[in-house]
Amino acid sequence: MKSKRVVLKSTAFLSLRRAEQMSSRRTDSIRVLHVLLVLACLGTLVATAFVSFAAPPQATERKIVSDDFTKKRQQSASQTSSKGSNGQSSSGALSKSKQPSRIYRLASAQVIKRTKPATNPAPVDQLGITIWRLRSVGANDTGTRMLVREKGKLSGWVPERVEADTTFREGDYLRLSVESLRVGYLYIVDRDLLADGSSGPAMLIYPWVDTDRVDNQVRPGKLVDIPGQEDDPSYFTARLTSPNQVGEILTIIVTSSPLDLPISNDPIQISKVDLAQWEKMWAGQSERFEMEGGAGEAWTKQEQQASAKVGPRQLTRDDPAPQTIYRISANDTKAILVNVRLRYSK
Repeated sequence: MKSKRVVLKSTAFLSLRRAEQMSSRRTDSIRVLHVLLVLACLGTLVATAFVSFAAPPQATERKIVSDDFTKKRQQSASQTSSKGSNGQSSSGALSKSKQPSRIYRLASAQVIKRTKPATNPAPVDQLGITIWRLRSVGANDTGTRMLVREKGKLSGWVPERVEADTTFREGDYLRLSVESLRVGYLYIVDRDLLADGSSGPAMLIYPWVDTDRVDNQVRPGKLVDIPGQEDDPSYFTARLTSPNQVGEILTIIVTSSPLDLPISNDPIQISKVDLAQWEKMWAGQSERFEMEGGAGEAWTKQEQQASAKVGPRQLTRDDPAPQTIYRISANDTKAILVNVRLRYSK
């Protein structure tokens, strides 16, 4: 009996030892599993951080409205006459613009980065540009058209809005309208854009001498056409002048005081050193916004009258806004500068 009890005790002892060993193994397995889970979480966090660093998430698409641009224009005569001294109409309701607000989407890769505190942000100027592509008048066209003299004959053309990054075909007829919210003096320099990213000679194409005087002043509501309606020809042609040319660069500058430049009837060459210095001082950061649904809209009577050299007509808050709006955070309060690239194809 004694030996049997010893055997039973030994068996019980061995069973207990096996249970303890199995429990220890399970504990070790759980610990290993915990370690693996921690390592996996850390790996996921590192991978997520790397992906976020390599490709930051896209922000919500930014948009602006035309009212922010047109509010600096004068009110229309009807609005002014209908208002009382308290800024209300004769009916007692606040007067509203007849021109519906237009929405603009951010179309440029570059975004203005604020370097100053939000309580004291850098001033942002706005420059309105509309590029027009001329098309032949159709049988059903009843809107505003432009008469162009070709080979001694007058033909009708309809200017239509296009976005600034449109690729034009060689031979397209183009025009440009500029409106500045900054009061100042407008200058436009033209350069050929080459395939390697370089550019040709810089030529000043605006202003020029007109009836023994130079009038290149700009302000809100004053529309400047390049070329002017009275010029012959009143358009410029998308033309590739060399095998490696892919377009043109129009450098648009608005200064607070006139530049000391020799103005003549013909384009004059600008030193590349001077142009590089202007870009360094005045280019700043910029954003390009395009009017949604604006491309394809035809030239209006209001825009025709506002850009004509004869007559005092200017754009009001009721009139169309520009197709493209550049918002510029200037480096220098003396001037702003924007480069507009026109791309051509055969």
